[in-house]
Amino acid sequence: MGGYRRFWDPDAERFPVPTWPWKLAPAHLKTRDQLVAMGLRPHQPITGQVMWNNKKLGVRRAYLYDVALAGPPKPRSPAQIASLQAARRKRRTCPTCGEVRAYTLSTALKECTTCADGQAVAA
Repeated sequence: MGGYRRFWDPDAERFPVPTWPWKLAPAHLKTRDQLVAMGLRPHQPITGQVMWNNKKLGVRRAYLYDVALAGPPKPRSPAQIASLQAARRKRRTCPTCGEVRAYTLSTALKECTTCADGQAVAA
């Protein structure tokens, strides 16, 4: 195992939760992103973690959750849905011409491509 021994602690003797090196965690434990990709959410406390060394960032970790305890995402309330729709609409509305575009505006341009190109038609 070499450098992997540093992070091998499935009994949580050295770390606060069971810990495994990168790619060596049990198959029934998944990260939050892996659960989301499966259409699930972790409605539970952290079950374990994987740890690894990154040359630039140092020691990294990802928390793990038991797939058997995960469930579907909680349904959104009508107010949450309305809020998300309003936020998405604002991200598509050009502040220069006021048009609601079919695409999200570039954060670099801060306006629609028509206005950024200088081709906006005077209203």
